Amino acid sequence: MKKISLIALCAFVIPMEAFAEYTDAAFQTEVLEGLDLVSVRENIDKPSAAHGALGLDVYQTSDNVENEDMKIFIPASMYVRAGGGINLGFATDKAELGGREYESSGSWTTQIGLGWNLSSFVRGEIDVQESTFNFSDLDNLQASYQTVGGMLYFDFARRYVQTGDITYRRTFVPFMGLGAGFGYYNFDGAGGASGAVIAAPRAALGFNVMLNDMIGIDIMYQYQMMIGNGFGWNVSAGGVDNISNIMASFRVNF
Repeated sequence: MKKISLIALCAFVIPMEAFAEYTDAAFQTEVLEGLDLVSVRENIDKPSAAHGALGLDVYQTSDNVENEDMKIFIPASMYVRAGGGINLGFATDKAELGGREYESSGSWTTQIGLGWNLSSFVRGEIDVQESTFNFSDLDNLQASYQTVGGMLYFDFARRYVQTGDITYRRTFVPFMGLGAGFGYYNFDGAGGASGAVIAAPRAALGFNVMLNDMIGIDIMYQYQMMIGNGFGWNVSAGGVDNISNIMASFRVNF
């Protein structure tokens, strides 16, 4: 009877020791090398995306995380803009003086704006612009204008995507804008057609590149149709003049 008990005890202890040794080694291996999650994921069915905005927020996750153009950030409600640009003489109406026309040359614009991020696709903005015009073959004459305007910008790509408690932002976003402005022309010298003007429409087409969560760069083409004032010297008031600029500005979110 005693021999039978010893044999049974050995039969029980030996497997326990082997099992304990296996479990310890397996645990260390899993800690050092990690689980093979690839094979685990392959056996899990991914749910199909639900329709509507709620489904988009819930299920649009893995694609955005793996997209190199998407970064994690905290959305901002407002931003400020500051920058400037050059006038495109070939795409701007010529000023008149004494029956002759003179093309804009070496002209520039500065801009300061305050904007609101209304949604992931839409922004509203008010800005102040000041432009200085020089003209070819008119060394001693110059013109300028100051305007206050409002713009509504539409982004062609979703700026940010919310997935649960995490928000991802896009680095590169093309956009277009449409709005209007009001201001004043001033042509230096005698006979200058100075007066009030309305910039309507004012349109923009460009792209934004985010350098980090707070600061981005906007590059855009801006067109303005100036209504209500002559463009030059000794010209009648009224009419329409077209002005085109290439603008570059920093956009700072807060």
